[in-house]
Amino acid sequence: MQELTFEQALARLEELVRSLEEGKLPLAESLATFEEGVRLLRRCAKELEETEGKVELLLEDQDGKVFTKLFEEAEDV
Repeated sequence: MQELTFEQALARLEELVRSLEEGKLPLAESLATFEEGVRLLRRCAKELEETEGKVELLLEDQDGKVFTKLFEEAEDV
């Protein structure tokens, strides 16, 4: 099975939430749906966290020079 992209995983998670919110699934299917949703949620959260660490911000110092800094390093700026 081909791994889902982040966007596909997020769309699938939204589908699962809608199904659970409708309340029409049998208990066993609800549990399986919930478990799949938790796996997708964890995967999406991990991918977002990894991406956040890679994001660079464009900053300008006091002399007007532009430089980049990793997002996680910029929190103290």
